[in-house]
Amino acid sequence: MAKTKALPAGKSADEMGRQQREISVSEFFTKNRHLLGFDNPRKALLTAVKEAVDNALDASEEAGILPEIVVKLEAVGEGGSPPPPPSQASRFRVTVTDYGPGIVRQQVPRIFAKLLYGSKFHRLRMSRGQQGIGISAAGMYAQLTTGKPVKIISRTGQGSAAHYFEVQLDTKKNEPRVLERKEIDWERHRGTQVTLELEGKYQKGRASVDEYLELTSIANPHATLTFVTPEGESRVFARSIGELPQPPREIKPHPYGIELGMLLKMLQDTKSHWLSGFLSGDFSRVSTATAEGICQAAALSPRRRPRDVVGHDAERLYKAIQSAKLMAPPTNCLSPIGERAILAGLYKQIKGDFYTAVTRPPSVYRGNPFVIEAGLAFGNGPQAEQPQAAPLAEGESSGGDDKELARVIRFANRVPLLYQQSACATYKAVLDTTWRNYGVSQSRGAPPAGPMVIFVHMASVWVPFTSESKEAIADYDEIRKEITLALRECGRRLGVFLKRRERAHAEFKRRNIFELYIDEVVGACKRLKGGRLAEVKLKKQLEQIAAKLTGGDKTEELVSRKTGPEGLPHSIIVTAEGVEGELAAEQPEAPAPGAPARAARKGR
Repeated sequence: MAKTKALPAGKSADEMGRQQREISVSEFFTKNRHLLGFDNPRKALLTAVKEAVDNALDASEEAGILPEIVVKLEAVGEGGSPPPPPSQASRFRVTVTDYGPGIVRQQVPRIFAKLLYGSKFHRLRMSRGQQGIGISAAGMYAQLTTGKPVKIISRTGQGSAAHYFEVQLDTKKNEPRVLERKEIDWERHRGTQVTLELEGKYQKGRASVDEYLELTSIANPHATLTFVTPEGESRVFARSIGELPQPPREIKPHPYGIELGMLLKMLQDTKSHWLSGFLSGDFSRVSTATAEGICQAAALSPRRRPRDVVGHDAERLYKAIQSAKLMAPPTNCLSPIGERAILAGLYKQIKGDFYTAVTRPPSVYRGNPFVIEAGLAFGNGPQAEQPQAAPLAEGESSGGDDKELARVIRFANRVPLLYQQSACATYKAVLDTTWRNYGVSQSRGAPPAGPMVIFVHMASVWVPFTSESKEAIADYDEIRKEITLALRECGRRLGVFLKRRERAHAEFKRRNIFELYIDEVVGACKRLKGGRLAEVKLKKQLEQIAAKLTGGDKTEELVSRKTGPEGLPHSIIVTAEGVEGELAAEQPEAPAPGAPARAARKGR
């Protein structure tokens, strides 16, 4: 009989216990950097630029300063060797400079070299950043791939010194390690500059640094962005609106948005001495009378200490809160882009014949207020323009006919979302919309076909992203419903424009056919009258009849596209002579000195 091979003895509980140790958040994300958007070199380069630009925009707006940001990419050689051509380079130096408020010296190391450190996570107000991970994660990736520290220069005003830092992240402790700190001379009187050296790949086209800055310019028409490419070219996205958006205000949490565990934590952390004061003081939309009504429904005394509300009492309080009739949360915590600014951004960057924009009324999901905005650009623009074609990504065709699919550009809190399109509630709402009802062809399960760009923006105090990399919006029913309603309104306006134009062309064609036979009719009438007929007068009368029966001057105006979209709010029509609609008075900003000339609107 064969002998069974003895298995090695297993580990004891004590031995397994000695192997346990705490894992810091930075260690976790070091091994799982793909969760933060650093899963391939091309995407990593884009993510690093995105995080730095988003921080600069947030800081400038919060300080009441019109954003001016310069992004510079440089190819870097390895081991001191000369830099290779940008298309072959695998290492880049990213420098993002802004004219914002600057950062106080004591905060610089933690902002750039400590994960989950920031001022936005606990505030219920709209902002681009939410978790305090982005820029420090970019520094962590640079440290992992090149070993180089993050270099920061910051100055808070003309009368203060400029401070220079070199910092790295201690991944075991999730704490910053300052390698160098000193005061320097800096030509800028105020602002911040961050420099990262990291492994990456630069390629133009879709989901690139170029597209990110172009889309950021559309959603932030009040900002001026300058991009210095690795080839040394300078590209300026000038602002088209010279005023800051309305600053959002911080609000307190709404009772409908909390869960039982969060309520228990708030009961322990509150500074209120009475339960009724806790409800009315720590939540929004809860008055003193409403608070007392909630206490009565939960069979709890309004004068009870909040810390003593635990167990079944806390459950009864939670149920009473959820059943109370409360107003929706305030919306002054949001700063939507607005129809006029959306039109300005689309017109500046997208070439088309027709533009429209819609801002929906505020709505709520899980107690969080949000606003959905949609825009649409349709057509190839006036035939007189011949702009340069935009670069294409790998595998992308240049399709210039109606068979090309519409381009969907997605935004959350003014930030472009360039990846995971099919997982996003925005894209699903685009597919669910029946675009055929508005005169646009569409195959089942596909976006509409034709020369069209669909713009969707979600503004919220807390955007429900599907992952930490913030690339797609979770598919909440309330969110998808609002997106669909906004898209339908845009579609209706487009349908009206297309029907008017189609009807005008049909009437104009009828008129031309009739005018071909007017001379024959006049000649026949002259023969019937024996030559006694005023030919010129009759011909003029017949032409007037033809014009009247085919729409009159309105048909000529629509065919020649000399009039704006009458009856279509927040829409414009573009002609070779200029703009008809809300942007007729807009004047584009002059390019920066030394910047190459660029068309006001680019081809898609």
